[in-house]
Amino acid sequence: MQDKTLVTVICLCYNHEKFVVESLLSVINQDYPFTELIVVDDFSIDNSRETIKNWLINYPEVQFIDNKTNLGNTKSFNKALRLAKGDYIIDLAADDILLPDCISSQINTFKNSSFKNLGVVYGNVELITENGNFDSYYFPVDNSKKTIENRETGDIYLSVLSGGNSICSVSSMIKKSVFDALNGYDENLGYEDLDIWIRASRSYEFDYIDKILIKKRIIETSLGTHFFIKNDSRSRKINHSTYLILKKAIRLNRNKNEHKTILKRMHFEIVLAYKMSDFKLLLKYLLLEIKQRFRILFA
Repeated sequence: MQDKTLVTVICLCYNHEKFVVESLLSVINQDYPFTELIVVDDFSIDNSRETIKNWLINYPEVQFIDNKTNLGNTKSFNKALRLAKGDYIIDLAADDILLPDCISSQINTFKNSSFKNLGVVYGNVELITENGNFDSYYFPVDNSKKTIENRETGDIYLSVLSGGNSICSVSSMIKKSVFDALNGYDENLGYEDLDIWIRASRSYEFDYIDKILIKKRIIETSLGTHFFIKNDSRSRKINHSTYLILKKAIRLNRNKNEHKTILKRMHFEIVLAYKMSDFKLLLKYLLLEIKQRFRILFA
């Protein structure tokens, strides 16, 4: 009997006119037929909006949210999430590409995983250049394209805190009920993935799919390129968001080991703030470190 579980793909677009049609078609061309597609244009200043509207003429069933101001990723996603009817959610950037069996592989893992409290599944990613040429794999692979180092599964909270279990967010599928329980993305943050992984892994299990699910495009405006740009306003907002995320995570910790793990993570961020000459953020981290050492002392 065919599984008819509905999956909602939320595709966020901001100045992706060159890539958005390929991204949308990668959803339409999935070998899993029970999908809902919601497209959000976040007040692009290129021709993305017109490109999407022209494409939608042939796909009237696709929902389109045309933001009248730039809201950012977290608010735009949550706006679409409130309309989502699927039991599972994919957050797709409009410059990335789902491989044809991405959704079916994720659904099969949800249905057949040994983890009973499974909230998130994710896989490997092929990184491509702006022109679509192969660059590398997110997790290094062998000749059979299998991940060389085993990924942690199940309860990965401690690993996420330490930074050892990085997850390429575009390769993930998350239960809608998880988003509902966590009230979606935190709209006060400049980026969403670390925060959602920490909060989700505190309460839910994760499973890994050892195959390439997505092609992720690396371009100059990609979020990942803005963590280490000195004297850049977007970089400062992103790194301040990391501070807020770690501050929130402290309240989720349940034992001394978890407090020690987040302290080590803070050391990395302190060095980064110093290298970025963000001395206001550096001072915040140093004060937070002192408080954290007292927590460890009396835990």
